[in-house]
Amino acid sequence: MMTSADTELIRVLADPLRLQIVTLLAHETLCTTHLVEETGARQTNLSNHLRVLREAGVVETEPCGRFTYYKLKPEVIEALAASFGELAEAARTTVETDRKRAC
Repeated sequence: MMTSADTELIRVLADPLRLQIVTLLAHETLCTTHLVEETGARQTNLSNHLRVLREAGVVETEPCGRFTYYKLKPEVIEALAASFGELAEAARTTVETDRKRAC
């Protein structure tokens, strides 16, 4: 069953730039400079999106000298994927049993 945390995470990931950031971070740990280069977004805009992702628990930071690196927390994505898997299984059961509520 989808929880309110799942709903909030979906809202966070629904933004195209944040989804692009998450996709990039799935492949490697990057700093803001790298993300600016990869996305073409302005640094201030990117920092705001990274803050939202950090507050939602999707990414974590790793200080490295004067830079901050960001890495994706795969367990968060796995938990959301599991919720969608459960939702798909419920839908499959509903279709297979032709379950419907009477009017």
